[in-house]
Amino acid sequence: MTTPDAPFEEPWQAQLFALTVALNEAGHFTWVEWSEVFGPMVQTQGADVYWHIWSDALTILLETKGMAEGAVIRSVTAQWQEAARNTPHGQPILLSAANPLTP
Repeated sequence: MTTPDAPFEEPWQAQLFALTVALNEAGHFTWVEWSEVFGPMVQTQGADVYWHIWSDALTILLETKGMAEGAVIRSVTAQWQEAARNTPHGQPILLSAANPLTP
């Protein structure tokens, strides 16, 4: 659970939040557009999966805006998770050149 001193439980949550803010600040979507996607999702799915909903909402916005394909996002996510599982603690996580970033 998050606390006022630690609003994120995992580093990926902070990174996801920062990416969303950066995309907004770069003008790729407005906060109104964000809330129109994110709001209904979090209301129906609940706060216990909050950051997964956040990730899904960002994926939808990226697809809707033509910035990225959902299949590519899911593929890169799966590749990253696999690389993270196979990387010793403290080492940089690298996606293999043998695994192109395609769905």
